[in-house]
Amino acid sequence: MNTQVLIVGAGPTGLTLACDLARRGVPHRIVERASSYFPGSRGDGLQPRTLEVFEDLGVLDAIMAAGTGAPLMRVYNGAEVVAEMRMAELTEPTPDVPHPNLWFVPQYRTEEILRARLAEFGGRVELATELVGFVQDADGVTATLRHDGVEEEVRVDHLVGADGGRSTVRKGAGIAFVGDTDETTKAMLADVLVDGLDHSHGYVWMHEGDGLALTPLAVPDLFNLAGPPPADGAEPTHEWLQELVDTASGRTDIRIREVVWATVWRANVRTAERFQDGRVLLAGDAAHVCPPTGGQGLNTGVQDAYNLGWKLATSRGLVDTYAVEREPIAQGVLELAARTLKRLMEGDEGAYQRGSEFHQLGLNYRGGPLSRDDRAVPGPLPAGDRAPDAPCHENGLPTRLFEVFRGPRWTVLELRDGLAVVGDRTLVDTDGHLGAAYGVDGFVVVRPDGYVGLVADDRAAVDAYLDPIAASATGSTLPRSEASR
Repeated sequence: MNTQVLIVGAGPTGLTLACDLARRGVPHRIVERASSYFPGSRGDGLQPRTLEVFEDLGVLDAIMAAGTGAPLMRVYNGAEVVAEMRMAELTEPTPDVPHPNLWFVPQYRTEEILRARLAEFGGRVELATELVGFVQDADGVTATLRHDGVEEEVRVDHLVGADGGRSTVRKGAGIAFVGDTDETTKAMLADVLVDGLDHSHGYVWMHEGDGLALTPLAVPDLFNLAGPPPADGAEPTHEWLQELVDTASGRTDIRIREVVWATVWRANVRTAERFQDGRVLLAGDAAHVCPPTGGQGLNTGVQDAYNLGWKLATSRGLVDTYAVEREPIAQGVLELAARTLKRLMEGDEGAYQRGSEFHQLGLNYRGGPLSRDDRAVPGPLPAGDRAPDAPCHENGLPTRLFEVFRGPRWTVLELRDGLAVVGDRTLVDTDGHLGAAYGVDGFVVVRPDGYVGLVADDRAAVDAYLDPIAASATGSTLPRSEASR
């Protein structure tokens, strides 16, 4: 069987892409240079838009079971609690936004859940498999992999680098990584099993101008420890971390039982000069790295993969829209994270709070190559925006638009007089939420990644929009005549 896509890197970005390709029946391989899976919590904050992606991929229940909401953090002066705060207050779901809250899942658990879903589709990660080189031509990419001391040559249609900030794929393609690394701004992060603390809330202590935080993770006794790194540039050891906690807290009863993972983070804001070079594409940290402030990095990588998967399954022409759509998104995300870091460094107390601007629900492709509005009179929902959810009824039974959208397909909605017709299905807008969310008397074409591609008054415009896509399809996606089923 021809391998259409080679994914290098098996973090959340690569795994999301692999799951999306697998459910579409696209032959692919996903390889990881490391010989074992990542053990840490880094990238633990999942934004509402990412939860919607995970719902579509069929892993949301597992993700919710593996996580927790924003924990209460208590600031201490010695044994006295002097302040309490949360990164984000809980928000009630609305008809158009069913998952409005930040959800915390250790990254290693997110990866485990995605690997399990990939296995359900028949896929697997190839560990200890390194990309050592590649060349591309007009028809594809020839990549050389090394595993067990043996080199293997593989021919693919596309190569996707999801292999992190030091990406071998990006370097091999000769793509510059533009931006800055601030060696003066560093922080130490560690996952530690701790005895002597109440796991129901987090702890913050100030010591000699530096803050030390222990944030509970969704595993008994497991906390993420964030604080200043060792002054000598050494790696944080168990003994050093214990002394840091003892000194900052002034307590002797808090004992670090085990250091599960530790790293020193440096302020790094960089983006690839381009996300595509012919048949080579970059996603996730291979394409952009930003400070962890705001929880944008992992989430943006998941969105990259979700944008790219259906395009790789459809046609080369659609693949060529990937960079056009994602590069401006990444730039905006990096600027948001960098601004938030600056506010934190300046001591802005409000910088700790995470409002809706971090949720990624408002990110859009307005004005992009796949966004078209053919209405005589524009409405409240522009082409390129995320397609909202809405409750409705089908044959007297409750359902949601997200249930209708679920799966690797285009959806054509015809909205008329409180009804939404989807192929041979009729949805009743019994409470007016669907009409309020869309504000359309006509047609809406929803892309496979849940964004509005077209808003139009008549069916002829729908056919004119979808016909070229169907004509260019590789056969791994549904033809236009079946797109709304």
